[in-house]
Amino acid sequence: MTEALSPAQILRALGQRFKEYRLRLDMTQRQVSEQTTVSIPTIYKFEAGRITDMSVATLFKLLRCVGADTNWDRILPELPESPYLYNGDNKKQRIRHPKK
Repeated sequence: MTEALSPAQILRALGQRFKEYRLRLDMTQRQVSEQTTVSIPTIYKFEAGRITDMSVATLFKLLRCVGADTNWDRILPELPESPYLYNGDNKKQRIRHPKK
């Protein structure tokens, strides 16, 4: 479903979900601001879906505040080593082409 959404639409959906987490934890925007050093207007705009661009650092601060930062590995999980990286017993090294 998220493939068809723009980054701004995903951020809006995350803001709405963040608000649900915050309210369920009985936290005010001021408390979130004090814990994360993110300004109250930024938190308000995020929850209201009025932010179309946010730094990853700010987003992770907010996620950590509501305990939703433990699943970050699901965003970009670690890949197993590729069998194509091995040449016999030795691991292949990536070779960079010289700059022209």
